[in-house]
Amino acid sequence: MSKQKRIVNRLKPLFLAAAMGVLGSSAGAEQPEQSSGAPLLQAPLVSEPCYGSGWSDALHCYRVPVTGPQAGQGAELAVLVAPALNGGQREPLYMLAGGPGQAASDLVRLLNPLRKINRERDVVFVDRRGAGLSDVFDCGISDSPPADLQHFSELIAQCYTRAAERPLTLHSRQTVEDLEQVRKALGHDKISLWGGSWGTRTALLYQQWYPDSLVSLVLDGVAPIESKVFLTAQEAESALRQLEQDCAEDPVCREFGDWRAALDQILATWDRARAVSFPDPFTGFPSQEPVEGWVLANAVRTALYDPGAAAQLPFAVDQAAQGNLMPLAGIVGLFAAMEGGMAMGLTFSVACAEEMQRISEDEIAADSAGTFLGNAFLQPFIHGCAKWPVPPRDYAPSEPRAHPVLLISGSADPITPPHYAEEALGYLENSQHLIVPGGGHINSARGCIPDLILEFLDGESAALDQRCVADIQRPPFMAAPFGPEFAPPQMPQVARDEAAQSAATRKGEQP
Repeated sequence: MSKQKRIVNRLKPLFLAAAMGVLGSSAGAEQPEQSSGAPLLQAPLVSEPCYGSGWSDALHCYRVPVTGPQAGQGAELAVLVAPALNGGQREPLYMLAGGPGQAASDLVRLLNPLRKINRERDVVFVDRRGAGLSDVFDCGISDSPPADLQHFSELIAQCYTRAAERPLTLHSRQTVEDLEQVRKALGHDKISLWGGSWGTRTALLYQQWYPDSLVSLVLDGVAPIESKVFLTAQEAESALRQLEQDCAEDPVCREFGDWRAALDQILATWDRARAVSFPDPFTGFPSQEPVEGWVLANAVRTALYDPGAAAQLPFAVDQAAQGNLMPLAGIVGLFAAMEGGMAMGLTFSVACAEEMQRISEDEIAADSAGTFLGNAFLQPFIHGCAKWPVPPRDYAPSEPRAHPVLLISGSADPITPPHYAEEALGYLENSQHLIVPGGGHINSARGCIPDLILEFLDGESAALDQRCVADIQRPPFMAAPFGPEFAPPQMPQVARDEAAQSAATRKGEQP
């Protein structure tokens, strides 16, 4: 791979990839039917064996035709199914990706932590139109978006012009209608949904429009239908302050002093000279693609999604304040190998119509005030949506629903914080909420969460025992270029006395 290719690849997630890119039911709740995973009719579909990234077992892959008045032109969707190991005695679990613009096929690797769930139920991945293997609509720039916003908006405008009517046919209503057609085509009676990030909104909309097709929902990184989740600066600021507090309580990390003030100073004084001289994380030489201040602020925000990356921030900022930018470049480079990414044509078709049109300039200003991020996250959308004219699409008010719902949040999530789930989902009459301490964005694979998801889906208890969630901890903070520092185990006093006596005896001294 060329140096230029590596540079643009590492910038991709700073634009969009982290926008929105990697259990129990209450008393009286509807329980999963033991036979609901079995097909009602012989589906006229033929699968082919295939494989997904990060999962070694063969999958069943389908091309499912979808049509209808809400679906625009007819299409075929790529559907990957991990068959249940025992033949599928429970309803299948459909996995809904985030974005908007991420492919569900990029989530196959989640089968590793969710392997127990796959024992008794099929796990289904549906690439929505315009994503992944379903005629991806990426404008040809998803792998290499330019950092210059003017150039970026020009490419977006060219893509829109070439796409004819396609941007007008991609929206959440269509995605939900397609999902319902896939359910019927696969012969599934009722299904459960797992949604991550923007996928939680898709799941909540499906719950509103097709409640009779659902058993339960697992929502990780909740983006409620009514919430304006792209107003993320205050949430990112809160996540960074949690990191700052946790660092101050850590004997290793606190040695970096006021690294937060150093970060604010770096962002406030970032200039063109530093942008063009910022080191490439792979070579150490100056980047060919300038790293502007808004890009660097987005890199910090993106690092907060992952507790492992967040644990490196204090050290990297401290080094940058001393003139060594390589660790900070490494933070940017951490995301160069992210799988998948966003299909930008799909992303802008949905985000511009369903999210950005709801946000006013005054709201952006209020959200940006007093934060390290400012409006940096919104910059690509502000410029891009100006070149991507799609009509606004509003959601109807949510109606009460009684399905069992498991909500999962990270206490330090920089875009979908716990209070979204607590404050905006009062219409869910049968929900439980797991909050992972110090958790970032998407926590289904961490600690005991997979086991709690399994218990919830199986309906084995009215209320989950959540005590194990408190045992999930942040990774250790990075202390030096080679990683965290671990204190050596303390030797018991008796052992220390014996060691001292033995050493003195060898030297011929009186202990």
